Amino acid sequence: MIALALLAVDRPAALADQEAQAPHAGMHHDQPSPGWQFMQDGAVFLMFNNQGGPRGETEIKAPNWWMGMASRKAGRGQLTLNLMLSLDPATVGAQGYSEIFQVGETYNGDPLIDHQHPHDFLMQASAVYRLPLTKGVRLTLAGAPVGEPALGPVAYMHRLSSYENPIAPLSHHTLDSTHVAMEVFTSSIDRGPIQVEGSAFRGAEPDEQRWDLMDPGAIDSWSARVWYRPSPSWSFQVSRGFLNEPEASEEGDVRRTTASGSWTRVRDTGWTAVTAAWGQNQKLGGDYNAFLLEATHAFGRQLTIFGRLEHNQVETDVLRFGVHLAQGGRKKAHVVLPGTIDYVSALTLGGSRTFWTPRSWDFAAGGDVTAYGVPSILEPTHGAHPVSFHLYFRVRIPSSHRMTEMTMTNPT
Repeated sequence: MIALALLAVDRPAALADQEAQAPHAGMHHDQPSPGWQFMQDGAVFLMFNNQGGPRGETEIKAPNWWMGMASRKAGRGQLTLNLMLSLDPATVGAQGYSEIFQVGETYNGDPLIDHQHPHDFLMQASAVYRLPLTKGVRLTLAGAPVGEPALGPVAYMHRLSSYENPIAPLSHHTLDSTHVAMEVFTSSIDRGPIQVEGSAFRGAEPDEQRWDLMDPGAIDSWSARVWYRPSPSWSFQVSRGFLNEPEASEEGDVRRTTASGSWTRVRDTGWTAVTAAWGQNQKLGGDYNAFLLEATHAFGRQLTIFGRLEHNQVETDVLRFGVHLAQGGRKKAHVVLPGTIDYVSALTLGGSRTFWTPRSWDFAAGGDVTAYGVPSILEPTHGAHPVSFHLYFRVRIPSSHRMTEMTMTNPT
């Protein structure tokens, strides 16, 4: 990642100033260039992580990602190649980083609880072709051995509203966990502010082998999503998907529904971004809802504040016992029966400050604090009023445009 970043060309000072004011532009081509155009972005958060309550841990971890994009005119359309990598398997570890109340994927064959799993080394490798048709209509075709189907809002690491928040939301596995799905094929039609997408892909979550390039299997799941972008400031989406047995630790399929809206405002003195989202997973164990509201505000080039509010229904038995329960209270992995569903709330407030920008690199220091609302049934395991916090150093590599507010089929 560092070697690739060192190849970046220095930008003029005026361009660097403009980007620092509003780092929310992806690659945009109203008139495609005949030659290849390249772009990259990436971030590393070296963080001291202190999670509250009896289940919390204190640790130092470094979540990170790098993304490169190459685009050029091809025939009447535009060809874009995307590659996204992460060294999480080395810098975060097989169990991921500690995050109380988080549930998703597995560790040593059991449900991974109170931790956010690491991302695979290969997070995305996709080819996208956008072809203008007639009367302002464009067709987009995309294929990816690892990529992002048309389901959910923009993935959290690309949302401008979570630009400086290093932690995955608790609602990740209800909203946007499919951003690293396998064997994805997507097509979309867009005209003006409306885009309609459909995807076929493999529904299973990534396995515990984080360094392999993909987990092959049958294409067994689908999704559909509609975007409405009435202006550069506003975007809305609704989506529905069928995931064939996504979790290795439990039986059954998931039917996921999401809706979200995002708003961005750019000023001479900074920018503001807000996202509100709702998601629901319909599973054998019941229906699980998640609500998210997050925002980031930048005061000029250096100071940023952010917040996130979540209110999520959690799998209480899994958080209590680490496995799903069969009838009679017996512990039995790989079986899901209707169990207790409770709400957990989380409020995060934080900020960061850029202190060094040599040759267009961006070094910042920041931190955040999270307080939780805990149901009484989880107080013995997680505490009545746990509080977590992070302190971190953040590095962003030189980039002509930050890759925010983008999806695989819409890199603008």
